Amino acid sequence: MSGADAAGFDDAFRATLAQLFVLRRDVRRFRPDPLPAGTLERLLALASLAPSVGLSEPWRFVIVTDPARRAAVRANFEACNQAALGGYGGERAALYARLKLAGIDVAPVQFAAFSDRATEQGAGLGRQTMPEMADYSVVAAIHTLWLAARAEGIGLGWVSILDPAAVAASLDVPAAWRLVGYFCLGWPESEGTVPELQRLGWASRAPASQHTLKR
Repeated sequence: MSGADAAGFDDAFRATLAQLFVLRRDVRRFRPDPLPAGTLERLLALASLAPSVGLSEPWRFVIVTDPARRAAVRANFEACNQAALGGYGGERAALYARLKLAGIDVAPVQFAAFSDRATEQGAGLGRQTMPEMADYSVVAAIHTLWLAARAEGIGLGWVSILDPAAVAASLDVPAAWRLVGYFCLGWPESEGTVPELQRLGWASRAPASQHTLKR
């Protein structure tokens, strides 16, 4: 018996897990309905089961509830989004202007994820030559949360069109923390299997072979 089968991970489970990967979406259109009390905290606990370099657990989550801080992040996004629009021309610029790139006006839950590269936990194991591994560990935690949320029908949106220094200042976090991402969480307006950017003609998924080299 394989290790997976011994743990109860049979073919049916693996098929369901594959479907979860297919259905995971970067959600930008949310319903304003609040999530049940304790949902975010439970999802963050699951995120903290993610692998981390040297067992350093460098993720630092900041739950943003203060209206003034949310407004500052919103203004940050607007400025950065306008600047990004200027980098495109013609039909691509027109399409960019029509895209909905963040759900921060409606999503009931917002939080930021930072990487604490200065953490003493893990005693620096695995970070001597690649300190950015701390940041990658935070990404692993976010992806873990993303899948756990999707399994409950909850959507997550990653807002990356931001000035990270301004976000850190708005949230008043320690200077050593590096912003990995700002996130919106809530019930999605609708379900879909096709990424919105693909559906709107911005880009399409490429086959895995296109991103794979053999040496």
